[in-house]
Amino acid sequence: EDAKLPEEISQIPIDLKVARFDQKFAAVDSSGLDDLIRAYPFLFPETYTREFWTEKIKDTIQLELNKEVALAFPDFTEEQTDLETLFKHIKYYYPKTSIPEVITITSDVAYRTPVILKDSLLIIGLDNYLGPEHHFYDGIQRFYTQNFRKEQLDVDVADVFVSKWVRRKGNRRFLDEMIYHGKRLYMIERLLTLKDKNEIIGYTPEQYDWAIANEVDVWKYFIENELLFDSDSKLLSRFINPAPFSKFYLSFDNDSPPQLGRYIGWQIVKSYMQRNNIPLQMLPDKTSDEIFK
Repeated sequence: EDAKLPEEISQIPIDLKVARFDQKFAAVDSSGLDDLIRAYPFLFPETYTREFWTEKIKDTIQLELNKEVALAFPDFTEEQTDLETLFKHIKYYYPKTSIPEVITITSDVAYRTPVILKDSLLIIGLDNYLGPEHHFYDGIQRFYTQNFRKEQLDVDVADVFVSKWVRRKGNRRFLDEMIYHGKRLYMIERLLTLKDKNEIIGYTPEQYDWAIANEVDVWKYFIENELLFDSDSKLLSRFINPAPFSKFYLSFDNDSPPQLGRYIGWQIVKSYMQRNNIPLQMLPDKTSDEIFK
């Protein structure tokens, strides 16, 4: 089914400014460098000398980054439209949120922080979205690189906003972690109504289908093994943190998608929100016990 934007969201005016700093840096020579530094002082930390930047302009790795990002993102229109749709949703639920200026950069593949939100700036490292097979990512584990794709760009941006609203609450029980991630995923899903559900959690379509097909069994496993109220930190590496697959210590482990604790948490939050008529903005403050019960 084609998801459609609710009228009241699609009508919200958004004036999104995008600066392609990656292109400007790629095009600059040492004579124009000072102007660029003046225009974007926050991208040139003072811990580095001017000489460092004149060297970086010519650096072979930097030149290759420039080339590959230019190939993947010759144009940013589609991504900009997706981001505008996201910000319409953010404005709808959080009218006071100011829309940041978007600045695209190369980040030397800083894939743990592909998107940074600072004050009124949203900085996006485009070199983190070149596609799972890209040779820049050789040596990075496959379960990370499967999401180094354009389709994840607006998901990552939604996530930095959601992370400001949703804080960890309660103990470090498995349930608390599940619900914490469940809240985040649910909110991202609500901010990206047009997005494929598998993209929200960063699954391939096959992984998402597996999660749906086996949801009842996974839930049964958590209950029968009394994991929900357990605070053993191993549960995080088994079912919450990025990994190649989830670890039930059973024969089907290798077929399972990772982070099934997050997936189940998402389903718990979803069913809670369907049963209780509370506004999205109130979700972050609900305790995991309240949501669970």
